[in-house]
Amino acid sequence: MMVPAVLMLLAALTAVAAPRLIARADWPDREPVVALWAWQCVVAAVLLCCALSMTLSAADAWQAVRGHVFAPAPRAVVEAYALGSTGPWAAATAVALACGGLWSGAMLVREIVRARNRSRSRRTVLRLRAPLLPGEEATTGGLVVLEGERPDAWWLPGAAPRLVVTTAALQRLKGRQLDAVLAHEQGHAQARHDWLLHSSSALATGFPQIPVFAAFRDEMHRLVELAADDMASRRFGRLTTALALVELNEDRGVFGPSPTPLAHVPQRVKRLLTPPDRLSAARRLRLTATASVVPVIPVLVTLVPGLRALG
Repeated sequence: MMVPAVLMLLAALTAVAAPRLIARADWPDREPVVALWAWQCVVAAVLLCCALSMTLSAADAWQAVRGHVFAPAPRAVVEAYALGSTGPWAAATAVALACGGLWSGAMLVREIVRARNRSRSRRTVLRLRAPLLPGEEATTGGLVVLEGERPDAWWLPGAAPRLVVTTAALQRLKGRQLDAVLAHEQGHAQARHDWLLHSSSALATGFPQIPVFAAFRDEMHRLVELAADDMASRRFGRLTTALALVELNEDRGVFGPSPTPLAHVPQRVKRLLTPPDRLSAARRLRLTATASVVPVIPVLVTLVPGLRALG
């Protein structure tokens, strides 16, 4: 049980130390994409340690599992992993971790089902409020204009993603400001941010007592907005993007003294209006090297065609 215990200790240390180190750093707000990678790697490392600990514990407890896991390995490897005798807690550890893995999968499936139901409901409302004209077909990435008194814009993911903007937004946003808002929403779609949000929400909901998963969810919601802001500002300028954010949100009370669910908007505007202090290429390379585990969520969504239609 020595190696599984060490892996669990490593997972616990990573879950406690890594979020604190990232929270104390000043670079995540300047480089949100790097921060997204770092956070995904932290969570992937925690989950990988748990999965390896479960596998080795099961191999320690049950000869059949050991035979499958270490069948091609030399005896010296088996001895190095201290699998010569069954530890008293091996079976309980393996079962507990397996149940945790199944629960994580169930939470992810539930989050995906809920997201699909929400998307289906919003598409139904969209069809009612903006029906297709005779002979018109829904196109991937098509722009839909809705009648609305509140300026708003959002990306509706799915098999046929749609970019939705209200008439109030078209009336209020000036010139390139509208282009910046649309670029922001397209940035979310291109980076598959919806899958990051689904996965982080599933972990935080399934394991509410584990702080690293709650921090992962909160940071994903914040960092994806910063990353999309940067995508828009690179094309249309930081000032234009900041003014577009102000125009979209000034009627929602986000710039007042009372906290609102959109309290992060003033910080985003201030960040865009502050002269950028980007990381040097060498430091960015070092940060990326520390996150050497490839984030699995965007890669899976990109490489597995069946997942693209589940958003």
